[in-house]
Amino acid sequence: MVTNNWLIVLCIEIVLCLQIIYFFNSVFGKSAQKHKRWMYFIVFGVFGYVYFSVPVSFVISSILALVIIFSLAQAYNVEITTKIIFTVLYGVLMSIVNFISTYFIYLLNSVDLNSLDPVDEQKQLLLFKSNLFSFTMMFAVIQIIRLIAKRRSFSLHYRYYILLILIPIISIYQLNVLTSYNEMNIHYFLSAIGFLIINVMIIYIFDTIIDKFQFKHENSQLQQQMDYQDANYEKTVHSFKSIKGIIHDTNQQFLYIEECIKRNELAAALEHIRTTLNKVEGAYQRVNTGHLVIDALVTNTLNIGQANGIRIDTKLNLYSPEISIDRYDLCVVLGNMLDNAIEASKHVKIAEDRYVVIKIFSHESALFIHIHNHMENEVAHLRSQKPNPENHGIGLTNIARLCDKYGGHMTIETKQKTFHNMVMLPF
Repeated sequence: MVTNNWLIVLCIEIVLCLQIIYFFNSVFGKSAQKHKRWMYFIVFGVFGYVYFSVPVSFVISSILALVIIFSLAQAYNVEITTKIIFTVLYGVLMSIVNFISTYFIYLLNSVDLNSLDPVDEQKQLLLFKSNLFSFTMMFAVIQIIRLIAKRRSFSLHYRYYILLILIPIISIYQLNVLTSYNEMNIHYFLSAIGFLIINVMIIYIFDTIIDKFQFKHENSQLQQQMDYQDANYEKTVHSFKSIKGIIHDTNQQFLYIEECIKRNELAAALEHIRTTLNKVEGAYQRVNTGHLVIDALVTNTLNIGQANGIRIDTKLNLYSPEISIDRYDLCVVLGNMLDNAIEASKHVKIAEDRYVVIKIFSHESALFIHIHNHMENEVAHLRSQKPNPENHGIGLTNIARLCDKYGGHMTIETKQKTFHNMVMLPF
């Protein structure tokens, strides 16, 4: 503790504050900083002054130190478990570095800093030097951490956080035991360095675990999305087979009509023509733009809408049935847009508000898709309303990816409980 010298306390607080911010910027990233942070700096300043100037027991001092660090961690938009992990880790790293700096001060001055008289100005100066040396070492440690941290923000199961936090806690306990029951010698120094390396490597281990689970999660999402797109593509294949079947059956009907005309049975021929037309009308696609993907997916959406009491209006106008966009890619884009609209409409409680408007048109150089639907609630953040939203949120990402592939763009607007999704894909 530094007493009777507010200037020294202020200097130490400023340096410590900058160092903690530098540490959290390294592991959380500057982009995670909150906009209004001044209140956390005030809390840090008050508790920091108490910590450095008021003599308290070791336990209270340790708790106070963690509160000081955690107050600055609150200035970042990250999960509370991650804040706790890195608060404890910083506290442990700083403690280990303090042990190492104490060893050097002891070695150079043959003075035990644990027995310093807080009133003795000369010994307070040694303590101040020890703190400065600790800060210098800590900046070097943070720079190493900065090189190995990737600042990932994937959420782990709580058991992994518990396992990771155990290592710093055990390390600080072992180092305190080492200090209490052994003299300061080269073995003490090497042990402290070893604990420092172990705890720095915790960040690498933490990042590697997150990387592994994030990859596994994304792979699972992609697999489900691929299955969904395969189902959409299967609809187009089924549609094509249905059209071939209709053509084949119609050819058979023409043979019968031809025979009726040869026998001059015109009434029977006319009746059979009407019957055939009715069957073709019922069996053929409800949408007929000439493009198989658009016809199959929009027709399927009309059927789903009818089954779920969702009114669907379509405005389709293609410049040409030939669209220079890969059919699989178009299945991904249009299938996701239609699926999102239908899923959102299913949650609308008022029957009159369950509607989807599908607008698809093209000119000689681009395809435009605009789908809008009503929502049950206003939304500030886009989130899937499907039963397992974590498995479906990648849909919009895939649409955006394909827009980038073709040099197009996607626009999303939400206003007055209405969701608008607009996509432009140039040929």
